[in-house]
Formats: sequence, structure tokens, C-alpha cells
Amino acid sequence: MSGPVRKPGKPAKKYSQAARLHDVIRILKARYGATVAELAEECGVTRRTVYRDLQALEEAGYPLTREEQPDGTVLHGFISEFKDTLPITFSLQELMTLYFCRGQLAFLRGTPFQDDLDAIFARIRSALPARSVAHLERLAEAAVPRFQGLRDYSGKREILESLRDALLRQYRCKILYAPPRREAEEYLFDPYTLLFFKDSLYLGGFAHNRGALRLFLVDRLQRVEPGAERFEVPEDFRVEDLTGSAFGLIDDAPMAVRVRFAPEVAHLIRERTWHPDQLLAVEKGCSVVLSFDAGGEKEILSWLYSYIPHVEVLSPPELKRTFA
Repeated sequence: MSGPVRKPGKPAKKYSQAARLHDVIRILKARYGATVAELAEECGVTRRTVYRDLQALEEAGYPLTREEQPDGTVLHGFISEFKDTLPITFSLQELMTLYFCRGQLAFLRGTPFQDDLDAIFARIRSALPARSVAHLERLAEAAVPRFQGLRDYSGKREILESLRDALLRQYRCKILYAPPRREAEEYLFDPYTLLFFKDSLYLGGFAHNRGALRLFLVDRLQRVEPGAERFEVPEDFRVEDLTGSAFGLIDDAPMAVRVRFAPEVAHLIRERTWHPDQLLAVEKGCSVVLSFDAGGEKEILSWLYSYIPHVEVLSPPELKRTFA
């Protein structure tokens, strides 16, 4: 018995990878997750093909997750609240802002984040006329800040790659952290966020060993091992929970700080917000008194020293003595 006759000039229909990937995306978005066996059956392909397709989606930037079930099967899905979006376009003004921001991140040199930035701007350059790219590059060079004591994170590349994956997919980690002049200690840790502070990277999250939020300087991380278990960031979590009332990042007991700045530097103090709850009073003669409640004596002193001889600590008495 002969098979179906195909019309002349019409090739046999093939299930292309592009069409198959579209179906995989549709299936994973329509439900909590799917196993490789389910995807293979619904797409009419082998398990090996499904594994290749999942890898292709991950390499294309889709935020895939793997969750092992009690019966040993693995569910593949997207990170919560992920939505497919249309290609993003930018105005020239928005692109200029992006180029300005890139110049502020020189301390990321040698990290996987710098690789990601380079890839992003390579795509932008490929979509713009050469003249526009050259103009944006000139503007960006004019906005590059000067850094002193720049940290070198190239030696932490492997650790940062693991952290990036754990942050993106919300994987619980085992980390080995070595505080200054103390033995390294292992923590079971839920990484919530990375903080950039004074050109340094800090990892913030929940330390199960301590039953509390903790901040770790990335420079002192010796090992990061993401596990298969996922966690959820509490809905009421705020970055301020990691730093408390600290002037910087060191959350000591808060103190009521009052500092007088002479007229020579008063304009510099008025131009910035130094603490969310600060009070600023202008005195006769154009000096200013800055008041706030904060912890972190060493960070406060380091900041005040930069204004000598135009600064006077008024209170508290212990800070005044130390400063003197």
C-alpha cells in the first residue's frame, strides 16, 4: 500500500529546532514545570534532543530552573514571574545614560559581570550606525571616574560565576568565609543580593548557622558551592535590613552624631544626603551642623577625617574624644 501523495514542489514538513523551542517555551510557561520525559513526548522527540533544546534556551538567556521532586524526577521550568518580552529598543538619550553608567563600574573588571556588560554593549554597537557609536563612546570616556585603590576581582571569577548563578536561580549555597585574622568558617547561606559599596562587592543574605541576615565581603570568600535546593526571598526583605542604622555597612550600636562643618566646606555638605534621617542646620557665618543617628564609628571617622581641618565633632563625647 502506497503512502500519502505529496503535492509537487512542496517539501516534507520538518519540525525545526526554532519551532520546537517555541513549543518548549510555551509548555514551560503554561505550567509549573515539566520533566524531560514529558517534553520529549509532547514534542515528539528524543530525550537527548530535549536536553539539547534546554541547553540552547539557557545559552540564549532564558532563566531556567531545575527542581528535584520527592520521587527523584526533575522538573524544568522558568523562574517565578518570568515573562517573555519583546525586543527592547532604546532612545539615543537612554543609550547615552547606559554608556555613562558603564563608566562607573570599572571595579568589575575581570569578573563575569564585566563579560556580561561587554556582551550587552557589543549588541548595542551592532545595531547602531558607526558614527553614533563613536559619539557615545566619546561621551562615556568623558564620564569615567578616577579610582584609587581599585580592587582586583579577576581572582574571584569562579566564585562570582557561582554566585551569579545562585542569585539568579535562588539556590541555597555552602560558602567558606575567612574574616580578617580569624579561621575560615563554612556557612549554609541563602544569597539575596550583591551590594556595591565604595568600589567593593558585598554578598548579602540569610546565614542559617547564625539564624540571621549577614553581609560578607566578596574579597574574603574562599569557596561558593550552590546546591540543588532553592529558597524564596521573604516578601518583606529590604536591603536596609542588612545594614541597619549603619552610616556605611558596619552596623554597630547607633549614636547621636552632631558635626559642625566650617564655611570652607559647608557647600559640599549641603549638596549631598549623607544619611536618610539627617538634619541640616545653617549657622551664623555660613557654617553648617549635620545631625543623624547611625552606627559604624570607624566609617564615620574615616569620612570626617577627609574634611580636616574644617570639621568639628560636637557629640557624642566618645566620638569627639576619638576624633581628637
